[in-house]
Amino acid sequence: MSELSEEPTPEEWASATLPKAVDRAATLWPDQPFVRDEGAVLTFEALRMESLRAARALAHAGVEKGARVGIWAPNSARWIVAANAVMRTGAIVASLNFRYTAHEAANILAQVGASHALTMGSTGDRNAAAELVERADTWAGRIVLLEGDEAAATSLDGLRSAENETQTLPGLDANDTADLIFTSGTTGQPKAVMTSHGQILRTFDAWARGITLQPGDRILALPPFSHSFGRAIWVGCLLRGATVIPHADATPAAMFERIARDRVSVWPGAPSMYQMARSAREFENADLSSLRVAVTGGAPVPIELVHQLREEFAFETIVTAYGLTESTGCVTMTLPEDPPEKVATTSGRPFPGLEVRCVEPGGGVMPAGEPGEVCVRGHTVMKGYWNEPERTAETIDEEGWLHTGDVGVLDEHGYLRIMDRLKDMYVLNGFNVYPAEIEGQLYAHPLIDQVAVVGVPDAKVGEVGVAFMVLRDVAAIEDEELRAWCRERLAAYKVPKQFRRVSELPLNASGKVDKIALAAMA
Repeated sequence: MSELSEEPTPEEWASATLPKAVDRAATLWPDQPFVRDEGAVLTFEALRMESLRAARALAHAGVEKGARVGIWAPNSARWIVAANAVMRTGAIVASLNFRYTAHEAANILAQVGASHALTMGSTGDRNAAAELVERADTWAGRIVLLEGDEAAATSLDGLRSAENETQTLPGLDANDTADLIFTSGTTGQPKAVMTSHGQILRTFDAWARGITLQPGDRILALPPFSHSFGRAIWVGCLLRGATVIPHADATPAAMFERIARDRVSVWPGAPSMYQMARSAREFENADLSSLRVAVTGGAPVPIELVHQLREEFAFETIVTAYGLTESTGCVTMTLPEDPPEKVATTSGRPFPGLEVRCVEPGGGVMPAGEPGEVCVRGHTVMKGYWNEPERTAETIDEEGWLHTGDVGVLDEHGYLRIMDRLKDMYVLNGFNVYPAEIEGQLYAHPLIDQVAVVGVPDAKVGEVGVAFMVLRDVAAIEDEELRAWCRERLAAYKVPKQFRRVSELPLNASGKVDKIALAAMA
């Protein structure tokens, strides 16, 4: 493979590997900060050198091309160095959310046959390595520490020696599998989604350009790097010369402090994060003057929130996107110049090079304006599920269309509106009801801060809606007033049967509202 040019084309990225992208960044911005971690700065040149040394140490320790190596750790500069080191060996990164229990982590490591796991020793109030040791009956591979102490493991730094500085590393191809990202596992064992080096680079180059990421930007990294959104952040910064700022504390006060201290310019997150931040008492005095870009998605964005992001947060650019793990996290995105109504009512247009259509249950393509299951075909579609050809064939048809399980509508200009997950939709007296539509109308109520709607079984009508709401401070509102609000805006069958007040909405490991937990509560 030839060297990358200063401004690679999509085709060049599709033919490249992550190590080549790191080498390019180190040439273009050697002394610029790539990661600004608490108390440490990693430059682009340091990333190249540190990942190369770590890769040689791992290869000398037995990590081979094609092996699976788990990374079970929080966001940090060390996480990114470790991931790039694993990729340089030709091995495949198995990205585990650090919120997993040791039981979940060990099961996943065993599922993919991981030879090694890079994790944390005794740090703070947790020793993840020790927890894995206790799960040796499930997975008994070699544990390597990124940080902290554990008697039964060796540190990554400790593997380095003069002996392995000349260790030969294998050649890589753009089509080689680079990582495994795991689905949420809400219906059983999480599925391991395979993506290649070329897929990752071409996809996130388009994502970074779409959000107007540029050299010198500083992006707050709250989504875990083990998630598609988190991967987009660090890879996008690598390709565009921006700085990653890992941040673990999602409380509004902590985020405001970090944004002001590190002059954050790009703040990505789910709509609920911005809603929570705006309702915090610290919001009024927060210094958000450095903010330039808001990147959201993963849930509908109420029009009121879009106006608030422009007027109260003072974002210059607001984009929303839609994707799923099986599509390298990307399917559609709004344009920076799109008006607030487009950001609120659609998820944008397909990424360059992708085809998107909505189909009926029998497979027929739905015309513009008619709902159907969203299907996507093109370069972002995963290579498949690890070691699960039958489940892969159930998700990607013979013509290469990925069936997302989401219900959507395409308008005449190609903009996609996601109505809901097929699995979140419920049926009342034969009518399909999409919770996202109800949530959008309830969020517009001046006393409601956050809301989530789930369907629950009902003996008479099949299923009914239950709305869980976080109200604004000292707010009080009667159920009948809420029903009247809904009746003015929705058909009668869409009005929730119950309204429940909660202090907060439960979140899953990906930071999204956990509707399974809410359904259990209901």
